[in-house]
Amino acid sequence: MPRIVPNLWFDANAQEAAEFYVSVFPNSRVKDVILYTESGPGEPGTVVSVDFELDGQPFTGINGGPVFSFDEAVSFLIEVDDQTELDYYWDTLSAGGEESQCGWLKDRFGLSWQVVPKGWNEMAKDPERADRVMQAMFGMKKLDIAALEAAAAGTA
Repeated sequence: MPRIVPNLWFDANAQEAAEFYVSVFPNSRVKDVILYTESGPGEPGTVVSVDFELDGQPFTGINGGPVFSFDEAVSFLIEVDDQTELDYYWDTLSAGGEESQCGWLKDRFGLSWQVVPKGWNEMAKDPERADRVMQAMFGMKKLDIAALEAAAAGTA
């Protein structure tokens, strides 16, 4: 099966975004930068698109102009091992962006992310724990893993 590559539409800062994302995630790199030529439609020598990888997952960023923008209908999920890792991704990605609720944020480029602990699905789908976990989560912006675990255990 061919690989699916998310293509992200930026106004004019695809390279800046790609460089930011590869600085955030380990084992990441910018692979290729394609520039406009005399054929246009952009200014010759400016960036058309950037191919980059985040821990092996390929992405393409395109400078398509102000025609489209990101919204919450598409987001990227990051599953973390512990609160330190959650705090790192939350703080780094939300800097210059905006925090939402329930582990969601928008980065400074307007792209939506969810930062959740591994095992989140198990807590959320267990009929005995789900209601307590969801009630705890609805009161949070950045998720607090210990508080979610306490809610799941019924000790919160």
